[in-house]
Amino acid sequence: MGLHLPFALLLHLLAAVIWIGGMFFAYLCLRPAVGEVLAGIDRARLWAPTLRRFFGWVWLAVIVLPVTGYWMGYHLYGGMAGYPIHVHVMHGLGWLMIVLFALVYLLPFRRLQRAVASGDAPNAGASIGWIRRIVAVNLALGLFIVLVVSLGRYIPFL
Repeated sequence: MGLHLPFALLLHLLAAVIWIGGMFFAYLCLRPAVGEVLAGIDRARLWAPTLRRFFGWVWLAVIVLPVTGYWMGYHLYGGMAGYPIHVHVMHGLGWLMIVLFALVYLLPFRRLQRAVASGDAPNAGASIGWIRRIVAVNLALGLFIVLVVSLGRYIPFL
């Protein structure tokens, strides 16, 4: 295995930190600040390119996390049958997060981009609202995964 396992773990952790940290920053810091200074289509004009840039990084994370996760799972546990419960929880919730991200990207984010291009403030605002709600769920899931994976080996029922 050599340095392959630590490198895979490093990539896995960086991808998770970028995704979860980005959601934390966007949801808890940027969103309230934007709401204080921008309204209507101006708010959407900021969110559309910001999310486009962030979502590029999330797509990278969506590739890196499963690839490194399955690689480490094979090398550490001999495959899924050997996963401890907390790794199964991370695995299942991680795929749920990926599905929710794909949903955000393919539906409300694309609607947001079209609304911004046409200057349609009501539809842009509605799209931002959907993105905000799904990101809130994904952020909660991501933070829960961090908790479970960090503490799972120390909690008897995990």
